[in-house]
Amino acid sequence: MEEKDRSQRAASAHLGPYERYGPYGEADMERYVTEPDKRPGRTAFQRDRARVLHSAALRRLAGKTQVVDPGVNSAAAIDTSPRTRLTHSLECAQVGRELGAALGCDPDLVETACLAHDLGHPPFGHNGELVLAGFAEDCGGFEGNAQSLRLLTRIEPKKFVPDPAGGDALVSVGLNLTRAALDAATKYPWARGGHPTTPGSPKFGAYEDDLPVFDWLRQDAPDGRQCFEAQVMDWADDVAYSVHDVEDGLQAGHIDPGALTSAPERAEVFGCAAARYVPPGTDPAELAAALDRLLDQPWWPHGYDGTALAQARLKDAASQLIGRFCLAAESATRERYGTGRLTRYRAELVVPREQRLECAVLKAVADRYVMQRAAQAKRRAEQRVVIGELAQRLLERAPEGLDPQFRGIFDAAPDDRARRRAVVDQIASLTDAAATALHARLYA
Repeated sequence: MEEKDRSQRAASAHLGPYERYGPYGEADMERYVTEPDKRPGRTAFQRDRARVLHSAALRRLAGKTQVVDPGVNSAAAIDTSPRTRLTHSLECAQVGRELGAALGCDPDLVETACLAHDLGHPPFGHNGELVLAGFAEDCGGFEGNAQSLRLLTRIEPKKFVPDPAGGDALVSVGLNLTRAALDAATKYPWARGGHPTTPGSPKFGAYEDDLPVFDWLRQDAPDGRQCFEAQVMDWADDVAYSVHDVEDGLQAGHIDPGALTSAPERAEVFGCAAARYVPPGTDPAELAAALDRLLDQPWWPHGYDGTALAQARLKDAASQLIGRFCLAAESATRERYGTGRLTRYRAELVVPREQRLECAVLKAVADRYVMQRAAQAKRRAEQRVVIGELAQRLLERAPEGLDPQFRGIFDAAPDDRARRRAVVDQIASLTDAAATALHARLYA
Protein backbone atom coordinates (compact mmCIF):
# COMPACT_ATOMS: atom_id res chain seq x y z
CA MET A 1 0.00 0.00 0.00
CA GLU A 2 2.85 2.38 0.90
CA GLU A 3 4.53 1.68 -2.44
CA LYS A 4 1.27 2.36 -4.25
CA ASP A 5 0.83 5.72 -2.48
CA ARG A 6 4.39 6.72 -3.40
CA SER A 7 3.82 5.83 -7.07
CA GLN A 8 0.55 7.78 -7.13
CA ARG A 9 2.27 10.84 -5.65
CA ALA A 10 5.05 10.55 -8.20
CA ALA A 11 2.56 10.21 -11.04
CA SER A 12 0.73 13.36 -9.95
CA ALA A 13 3.87 15.45 -9.39
CA HIS A 14 4.00 16.58 -13.01
CA LEU A 15 0.31 17.46 -13.17
CA GLY A 16 -0.97 21.04 -13.06
CA PRO A 17 -3.18 22.20 -10.18
CA TYR A 18 -6.42 21.37 -12.05
CA GLU A 19 -5.39 17.77 -12.65
CA ARG A 20 -4.47 17.03 -9.04
CA TYR A 21 -8.04 16.95 -7.81
CA GLY A 22 -11.40 15.89 -9.25
CA PRO A 23 -13.32 17.52 -12.09
CA TYR A 24 -13.79 20.63 -9.93
CA GLY A 25 -11.66 21.32 -6.89
CA GLU A 26 -11.58 23.78 -4.04
CA ALA A 27 -9.72 26.39 -6.07
CA ASP A 28 -12.44 26.30 -8.77
CA MET A 29 -15.16 26.95 -6.20
CA GLU A 30 -13.30 29.64 -4.30
CA ARG A 31 -14.84 33.13 -4.24
CA TYR A 32 -12.91 36.39 -4.31
CA VAL A 33 -14.35 37.12 -0.88
CA THR A 34 -15.22 34.13 1.29
CA GLU A 35 -18.87 33.95 2.33
CA PRO A 36 -20.97 31.23 3.99
CA ASP A 37 -23.72 29.29 2.24
CA LYS A 38 -27.18 30.70 2.92
CA ARG A 39 -28.95 27.41 2.25
CA PRO A 40 -27.28 23.99 2.54
CA GLY A 41 -27.59 21.56 -0.33
CA ARG A 42 -26.80 23.86 -3.24
CA THR A 43 -23.55 23.58 -5.14
CA ALA A 44 -21.30 26.61 -5.56
CA PHE A 45 -22.16 26.71 -9.26
CA GLN A 46 -25.90 26.59 -8.59
CA ARG A 47 -25.41 29.68 -6.42
CA ASP A 48 -23.47 31.35 -9.24
CA ARG A 49 -26.26 30.62 -11.73
CA ALA A 50 -28.89 32.02 -9.37
CA ARG A 51 -26.90 35.22 -8.82
CA VAL A 52 -26.62 35.95 -12.53
CA LEU A 53 -30.22 34.92 -13.22
CA HIS A 54 -31.53 37.34 -10.58
CA SER A 55 -29.23 40.23 -11.53
CA ALA A 56 -30.52 43.57 -12.78
CA ALA A 57 -27.89 43.45 -15.52
CA LEU A 58 -29.49 40.33 -17.02
CA ARG A 59 -32.95 41.90 -16.93
CA ARG A 60 -31.67 44.98 -18.73
CA LEU A 61 -30.68 42.84 -21.71
CA ALA A 62 -34.40 42.68 -22.53
CA GLY A 63 -34.08 46.31 -23.64
CA LYS A 64 -31.04 45.78 -25.89
CA THR A 65 -31.52 44.86 -29.55
CA GLN A 66 -29.94 41.66 -30.85
CA VAL A 67 -30.18 42.12 -34.65
CA VAL A 68 -33.77 42.79 -35.77
CA ASP A 69 -35.36 45.87 -34.21
CA PRO A 70 -38.39 44.77 -32.12
CA GLY A 71 -40.40 47.55 -33.76
CA VAL A 72 -39.89 46.26 -37.30
CA ASN A 73 -42.85 45.17 -39.42
CA SER A 74 -42.85 41.43 -39.93
CA ALA A 75 -43.83 39.46 -43.01
CA ALA A 76 -45.78 37.13 -40.76
CA ALA A 77 -49.43 37.67 -39.92
CA ILE A 78 -48.66 37.98 -36.20
CA ASP A 79 -46.03 39.72 -34.08
CA THR A 80 -43.04 37.36 -34.17
CA SER A 81 -41.18 39.15 -31.35
CA PRO A 82 -37.59 39.05 -32.60
CA ARG A 83 -34.77 38.28 -30.21
CA THR A 84 -33.32 40.72 -27.74
CA ARG A 85 -29.97 40.32 -25.99
CA LEU A 86 -31.88 38.67 -23.13
CA THR A 87 -33.64 36.02 -25.20
CA HIS A 88 -30.38 35.37 -27.05
CA SER A 89 -28.60 34.85 -23.72
CA LEU A 90 -31.30 32.47 -22.51
CA GLU A 91 -31.09 30.47 -25.74
CA CYS A 92 -27.30 30.45 -25.62
CA ALA A 93 -27.56 29.17 -22.03
CA GLN A 94 -29.82 26.29 -23.08
CA VAL A 95 -27.49 25.29 -25.92
CA GLY A 96 -24.37 25.59 -23.78
CA ARG A 97 -25.86 23.78 -20.79
CA GLU A 98 -26.76 20.69 -22.83
CA LEU A 99 -23.53 20.59 -24.83
CA GLY A 100 -21.45 21.11 -21.70
CA ALA A 101 -23.30 18.40 -19.79
CA ALA A 102 -22.81 15.95 -22.68
CA LEU A 103 -19.05 16.54 -22.44
CA GLY A 104 -18.84 16.24 -18.66
CA CYS A 105 -18.90 19.89 -17.61
CA ASP A 106 -20.98 21.05 -14.67
CA PRO A 107 -24.16 22.25 -16.46
CA ASP A 108 -24.82 25.06 -13.97
CA LEU A 109 -21.31 26.38 -14.49
CA VAL A 110 -21.66 26.48 -18.28
CA GLU A 111 -25.13 28.00 -18.06
CA THR A 112 -23.80 30.72 -15.74
CA ALA A 113 -21.12 31.61 -18.28
CA CYS A 114 -23.65 31.72 -21.12
CA LEU A 115 -26.09 33.88 -19.17
CA ALA A 116 -23.25 36.28 -18.28
CA HIS A 117 -21.45 36.47 -21.63
CA ASP A 118 -23.32 39.53 -22.98
CA LEU A 119 -23.97 41.46 -19.76
CA GLY A 120 -21.40 44.14 -20.60
CA HIS A 121 -22.77 44.99 -24.03
CA PRO A 122 -23.79 48.67 -24.18
CA PRO A 123 -26.93 50.09 -25.80
CA PHE A 124 -27.07 49.53 -29.59
CA GLY A 125 -24.72 46.54 -29.33
CA HIS A 126 -21.45 46.60 -31.27
CA ASN A 127 -22.41 49.99 -32.71
CA GLY A 128 -22.44 51.52 -29.22
CA GLU A 129 -19.32 49.56 -28.32
CA LEU A 130 -17.40 51.21 -31.16
CA VAL A 131 -18.28 54.73 -29.98
CA LEU A 132 -17.52 54.00 -26.34
CA ALA A 133 -14.15 52.51 -27.31
CA GLY A 134 -13.15 55.86 -28.80
CA PHE A 135 -14.56 57.87 -25.89
CA ALA A 136 -12.81 55.64 -23.33
CA GLU A 137 -9.43 55.58 -25.10
CA ASP A 138 -7.87 57.78 -22.39
CA CYS A 139 -9.12 55.60 -19.53
CA GLY A 140 -8.31 52.12 -20.79
CA GLY A 141 -10.68 51.66 -23.73
CA PHE A 142 -13.97 49.83 -23.92
CA GLU A 143 -14.74 46.22 -24.81
CA GLY A 144 -18.05 44.47 -24.14
CA ASN A 145 -16.40 41.35 -22.74
CA ALA A 146 -14.12 43.32 -20.42
CA GLN A 147 -17.20 45.28 -19.34
CA SER A 148 -18.94 41.99 -18.51
CA LEU A 149 -16.10 41.07 -16.16
CA ARG A 150 -16.21 44.54 -14.59
CA LEU A 151 -19.95 44.20 -14.09
CA LEU A 152 -19.70 40.73 -12.53
CA THR A 153 -16.87 41.70 -10.18
CA ARG A 154 -17.58 45.34 -9.37
CA ILE A 155 -20.66 47.10 -10.78
CA GLU A 156 -23.60 44.73 -10.13
CA PRO A 157 -24.42 45.39 -6.43
CA LYS A 158 -24.58 42.17 -4.42
CA LYS A 159 -21.61 41.88 -2.05
CA PHE A 160 -19.73 44.72 -0.31
CA VAL A 161 -16.60 44.42 1.84
CA PRO A 162 -14.40 46.88 3.77
CA ASP A 163 -12.05 48.83 1.53
CA PRO A 164 -8.63 47.08 1.51
CA ALA A 165 -7.05 50.55 1.50
CA GLY A 166 -8.46 51.15 4.97
CA GLY A 167 -11.02 53.50 6.44
CA ASP A 168 -14.74 53.01 6.91
CA ALA A 169 -15.68 52.79 3.23
CA LEU A 170 -17.20 49.68 1.73
CA VAL A 171 -16.35 48.52 -1.79
CA SER A 172 -18.29 46.28 -4.12
CA VAL A 173 -17.04 42.90 -5.31
CA GLY A 174 -20.06 42.52 -7.59
CA LEU A 175 -21.77 39.14 -7.61
CA ASN A 176 -18.70 37.50 -6.01
CA LEU A 177 -18.89 34.45 -8.27
CA THR A 178 -16.54 31.50 -8.05
CA ARG A 179 -13.20 31.47 -9.82
CA ALA A 180 -14.42 28.82 -12.28
CA ALA A 181 -17.56 30.79 -13.15
CA LEU A 182 -15.66 33.99 -13.85
CA ASP A 183 -13.09 32.09 -15.89
CA ALA A 184 -15.83 30.31 -17.86
CA ALA A 185 -17.44 33.68 -18.67
CA THR A 186 -14.12 35.11 -19.92
CA LYS A 187 -14.17 34.87 -23.69
CA TYR A 188 -10.88 36.73 -24.15
CA PRO A 189 -8.55 35.75 -21.28
CA TRP A 190 -6.06 38.59 -21.61
CA ALA A 191 -5.84 42.30 -20.82
CA ARG A 192 -5.86 45.10 -23.39
CA GLY A 193 -3.03 44.69 -25.85
CA GLY A 194 -2.30 41.19 -24.63
CA HIS A 195 -3.80 39.14 -27.47
CA PRO A 196 -1.62 35.98 -27.75
CA THR A 197 -1.00 36.40 -31.50
CA THR A 198 -2.30 39.87 -32.45
CA PRO A 199 -1.25 42.52 -29.87
CA GLY A 200 -3.18 45.22 -31.73
CA SER A 201 -6.47 43.32 -31.54
CA PRO A 202 -9.38 45.36 -30.12
CA LYS A 203 -10.61 42.24 -28.32
CA PHE A 204 -9.69 41.81 -24.66
CA GLY A 205 -11.28 40.58 -21.47
CA ALA A 206 -10.07 42.87 -18.67
CA TYR A 207 -9.41 46.56 -18.10
CA GLU A 208 -6.25 47.65 -16.30
CA ASP A 209 -8.38 48.71 -13.30
CA ASP A 210 -9.70 45.16 -13.00
CA LEU A 211 -6.40 43.28 -13.26
CA PRO A 212 -6.32 42.29 -9.54
CA VAL A 213 -9.50 40.23 -9.85
CA PHE A 214 -8.54 39.07 -13.36
CA ASP A 215 -5.19 37.81 -12.09
CA TRP A 216 -7.01 36.08 -9.24
CA LEU A 217 -9.52 34.28 -11.46
CA ARG A 218 -6.74 33.22 -13.88
CA GLN A 219 -4.59 31.77 -11.10
CA ASP A 220 -2.60 28.81 -12.49
CA ALA A 221 -4.40 29.05 -15.85
CA PRO A 222 -2.34 28.83 -19.07
CA ASP A 223 -1.69 32.28 -20.56
CA GLY A 224 -4.19 33.29 -23.22
CA ARG A 225 -6.06 29.98 -23.19
CA GLN A 226 -9.80 29.69 -22.60
CA CYS A 227 -10.91 27.08 -20.12
CA PHE A 228 -13.00 24.26 -21.59
CA GLU A 229 -16.28 25.70 -20.23
CA ALA A 230 -15.51 29.07 -21.87
CA GLN A 231 -14.95 27.28 -25.18
CA VAL A 232 -18.34 25.58 -24.84
CA MET A 233 -19.92 28.96 -24.04
CA ASP A 234 -18.18 30.55 -27.03
CA TRP A 235 -19.42 27.91 -29.47
CA ALA A 236 -22.93 27.98 -27.96
CA ASP A 237 -22.95 31.75 -28.53
CA ASP A 238 -21.89 31.33 -32.18
CA VAL A 239 -24.48 28.60 -32.75
CA ALA A 240 -27.33 30.47 -31.09
CA TYR A 241 -26.84 33.80 -32.79
CA SER A 242 -25.97 32.47 -36.24
CA VAL A 243 -29.09 30.29 -36.35
CA HIS A 244 -31.50 32.65 -34.65
CA ASP A 245 -30.39 35.79 -36.48
CA VAL A 246 -31.25 34.05 -39.75
CA GLU A 247 -34.54 32.86 -38.26
CA ASP A 248 -35.44 36.41 -37.18
CA GLY A 249 -34.38 37.80 -40.56
CA LEU A 250 -36.65 35.35 -42.38
CA GLN A 251 -39.60 36.10 -40.11
CA ALA A 252 -39.11 39.84 -40.52
CA GLY A 253 -39.09 39.49 -44.31
CA HIS A 254 -35.50 40.67 -44.77
CA ILE A 255 -34.09 37.38 -46.05
CA ASP A 256 -35.36 35.75 -49.23
CA PRO A 257 -34.23 32.08 -49.18
CA GLY A 258 -34.40 32.02 -52.98
CA ALA A 259 -31.61 34.61 -53.19
CA LEU A 260 -29.16 32.03 -51.86
CA THR A 261 -29.25 30.21 -55.19
CA SER A 262 -28.35 33.34 -57.17
CA ALA A 263 -24.67 33.56 -58.14
CA PRO A 264 -24.34 37.35 -57.59
CA GLU A 265 -26.11 37.16 -54.21
CA ARG A 266 -23.99 34.21 -53.11
CA ALA A 267 -20.84 36.11 -54.06
CA GLU A 268 -21.88 38.97 -51.78
CA VAL A 269 -22.58 36.58 -48.90
CA PHE A 270 -19.21 34.88 -49.35
CA GLY A 271 -17.47 38.27 -49.53
CA CYS A 272 -19.09 39.25 -46.24
CA ALA A 273 -18.05 35.94 -44.66
CA ALA A 274 -14.45 36.39 -45.89
CA ALA A 275 -14.30 39.92 -44.51
CA ARG A 276 -15.68 39.19 -41.05
CA TYR A 277 -16.31 35.57 -40.14
CA VAL A 278 -13.62 33.21 -41.49
CA PRO A 279 -9.80 33.09 -41.32
CA PRO A 280 -7.96 35.07 -44.02
CA GLY A 281 -7.31 33.08 -47.15
CA THR A 282 -10.34 30.81 -46.82
CA ASP A 283 -11.20 29.43 -50.26
CA PRO A 284 -14.57 30.77 -51.50
CA ALA A 285 -15.23 27.28 -52.85
CA GLU A 286 -15.27 26.04 -49.24
CA LEU A 287 -17.87 28.65 -48.36
CA ALA A 288 -19.97 27.67 -51.37
CA ALA A 289 -19.77 24.04 -50.35
CA ALA A 290 -20.80 24.93 -46.79
CA LEU A 291 -23.87 26.82 -47.98
CA ASP A 292 -24.80 24.08 -50.42
CA ARG A 293 -24.61 21.45 -47.67
CA LEU A 294 -27.22 23.42 -45.74
CA LEU A 295 -29.42 24.11 -48.78
CA ASP A 296 -29.41 20.38 -49.58
CA GLN A 297 -30.86 19.38 -46.21
CA PRO A 298 -34.50 18.21 -46.36
CA TRP A 299 -35.44 20.57 -43.52
CA TRP A 300 -33.85 23.73 -44.99
CA PRO A 301 -36.51 26.53 -45.33
CA HIS A 302 -36.57 27.31 -49.04
CA GLY A 303 -39.51 29.67 -48.55
CA TYR A 304 -41.30 31.56 -45.79
CA ASP A 305 -44.79 33.13 -45.93
CA GLY A 306 -45.61 33.57 -42.25
CA THR A 307 -48.26 30.84 -42.08
CA ALA A 308 -48.38 28.49 -39.10
CA LEU A 309 -46.93 25.68 -41.21
CA ALA A 310 -44.07 27.91 -42.38
CA GLN A 311 -43.39 28.98 -38.80
CA ALA A 312 -43.25 25.34 -37.69
CA ARG A 313 -40.90 24.41 -40.54
CA LEU A 314 -38.64 27.34 -39.73
CA LYS A 315 -38.56 26.38 -36.07
CA ASP A 316 -37.66 22.81 -37.03
CA ALA A 317 -34.87 24.10 -39.27
CA ALA A 318 -33.47 26.12 -36.37
CA SER A 319 -33.56 23.03 -34.14
CA GLN A 320 -31.91 20.91 -36.83
CA LEU A 321 -29.11 23.45 -37.28
CA ILE A 322 -28.42 23.71 -33.54
CA GLY A 323 -28.36 19.94 -33.25
CA ARG A 324 -26.08 19.65 -36.28
CA PHE A 325 -23.54 22.12 -34.90
CA CYS A 326 -23.56 20.80 -31.34
CA LEU A 327 -23.45 17.10 -32.22
CA ALA A 328 -20.54 17.74 -34.59
CA ALA A 329 -18.57 19.40 -31.79
CA GLU A 330 -19.52 16.73 -29.26
CA SER A 331 -18.55 13.85 -31.57
CA ALA A 332 -15.25 15.40 -32.68
CA THR A 333 -14.28 16.27 -29.11
CA ARG A 334 -15.12 12.80 -27.84
CA GLU A 335 -13.19 11.23 -30.69
CA ARG A 336 -10.08 13.08 -29.58
CA TYR A 337 -10.42 12.90 -25.80
CA GLY A 338 -12.50 9.81 -25.07
CA THR A 339 -15.48 9.37 -22.78
CA GLY A 340 -14.25 10.94 -19.54
CA ARG A 341 -15.39 14.21 -17.97
CA LEU A 342 -13.85 17.14 -19.82
CA THR A 343 -13.46 20.21 -17.63
CA ARG A 344 -11.35 23.33 -17.08
CA TYR A 345 -7.95 22.81 -18.78
CA ARG A 346 -8.13 19.08 -19.49
CA ALA A 347 -9.29 19.43 -23.10
CA GLU A 348 -10.02 21.70 -26.04
CA LEU A 349 -13.41 21.82 -27.71
CA VAL A 350 -13.05 20.38 -31.22
CA VAL A 351 -15.39 21.88 -33.82
CA PRO A 352 -15.01 20.41 -37.32
CA ARG A 353 -14.00 22.91 -39.98
CA GLU A 354 -17.08 22.10 -42.07
CA GLN A 355 -19.44 23.15 -39.26
CA ARG A 356 -17.42 26.26 -38.45
CA LEU A 357 -17.76 27.34 -42.08
CA GLU A 358 -21.48 26.54 -42.15
CA CYS A 359 -21.93 28.66 -39.02
CA ALA A 360 -19.87 31.48 -40.57
CA VAL A 361 -22.01 31.43 -43.73
CA LEU A 362 -25.17 31.77 -41.64
CA LYS A 363 -23.65 34.78 -39.86
CA ALA A 364 -22.84 36.30 -43.25
CA VAL A 365 -26.40 35.73 -44.51
CA ALA A 366 -27.82 37.66 -41.54
CA ASP A 367 -25.14 40.33 -41.94
CA ARG A 368 -25.76 40.81 -45.66
CA TYR A 369 -29.57 40.90 -45.60
CA VAL A 370 -30.37 42.30 -42.15
CA MET A 371 -27.50 44.40 -40.86
CA GLN A 372 -26.48 45.86 -44.22
CA ARG A 373 -29.93 47.16 -45.15
CA ALA A 374 -29.94 50.86 -46.04
CA ALA A 375 -32.39 51.62 -43.24
CA GLN A 376 -30.11 49.94 -40.76
CA ALA A 377 -27.09 51.93 -41.92
CA LYS A 378 -29.01 55.15 -41.33
CA ARG A 379 -30.23 53.93 -37.97
CA ARG A 380 -26.73 52.93 -36.87
CA ALA A 381 -25.42 56.37 -37.79
CA GLU A 382 -28.11 57.96 -35.64
CA GLN A 383 -27.28 55.61 -32.77
CA ARG A 384 -23.61 56.54 -32.92
CA VAL A 385 -24.54 60.19 -32.63
CA VAL A 386 -26.73 59.44 -29.60
CA ILE A 387 -23.97 57.55 -27.76
CA GLY A 388 -21.23 60.01 -28.70
CA GLU A 389 -23.21 63.10 -27.70
CA LEU A 390 -24.54 61.42 -24.57
CA ALA A 391 -21.02 60.54 -23.42
CA GLN A 392 -19.75 64.07 -24.00
CA ARG A 393 -22.70 65.77 -22.31
CA LEU A 394 -22.61 63.45 -19.28
CA LEU A 395 -18.91 64.09 -18.81
CA GLU A 396 -19.44 67.85 -19.06
CA ARG A 397 -22.38 67.95 -16.66
CA ALA A 398 -21.62 65.05 -14.30
CA PRO A 399 -22.68 64.19 -11.74
CA GLU A 400 -25.92 65.53 -13.25
CA GLY A 401 -27.54 62.84 -15.34
CA LEU A 402 -25.83 59.96 -13.53
CA ASP A 403 -27.83 57.37 -11.63
CA PRO A 404 -27.20 57.37 -7.87
CA GLN A 405 -24.92 54.31 -8.13
CA PHE A 406 -22.68 55.89 -10.74
CA ARG A 407 -22.91 59.34 -9.15
CA GLY A 408 -21.34 57.82 -6.05
CA ILE A 409 -18.57 56.24 -8.13
CA PHE A 410 -18.00 59.54 -9.95
CA ASP A 411 -17.84 61.55 -6.71
CA ALA A 412 -15.36 59.10 -5.16
CA ALA A 413 -13.14 58.96 -8.26
CA PRO A 414 -9.56 60.09 -7.56
CA ASP A 415 -8.86 61.62 -10.99
CA ASP A 416 -10.28 62.55 -14.41
CA ARG A 417 -9.47 59.11 -15.79
CA ALA A 418 -11.58 57.40 -13.14
CA ARG A 419 -14.39 59.94 -13.59
CA ARG A 420 -14.50 59.24 -17.32
CA ARG A 421 -14.67 55.52 -16.57
CA ALA A 422 -17.65 56.14 -14.27
CA VAL A 423 -19.45 57.86 -17.16
CA VAL A 424 -18.62 54.92 -19.45
CA ASP A 425 -19.97 52.48 -16.87
CA GLN A 426 -23.20 54.47 -16.65
CA ILE A 427 -23.75 54.51 -20.41
CA ALA A 428 -22.90 50.83 -20.80
CA SER A 429 -25.59 49.96 -18.26
CA LEU A 430 -28.38 51.68 -20.23
CA THR A 431 -30.93 49.98 -22.43
CA ASP A 432 -31.46 51.28 -25.97
CA ALA A 433 -34.57 53.20 -24.92
CA ALA A 434 -32.96 54.58 -21.76
CA ALA A 435 -29.96 55.87 -23.71
CA THR A 436 -32.23 57.59 -26.23
CA ALA A 437 -34.38 59.12 -23.47
CA LEU A 438 -31.40 60.36 -21.44
CA HIS A 439 -29.86 61.87 -24.56
CA ALA A 440 -33.12 63.69 -25.31
CA ARG A 441 -33.37 65.00 -21.74
CA LEU A 442 -29.79 66.26 -21.60
CA TYR A 443 -30.14 67.99 -24.97
CA ALA A 444 -33.65 69.34 -24.42
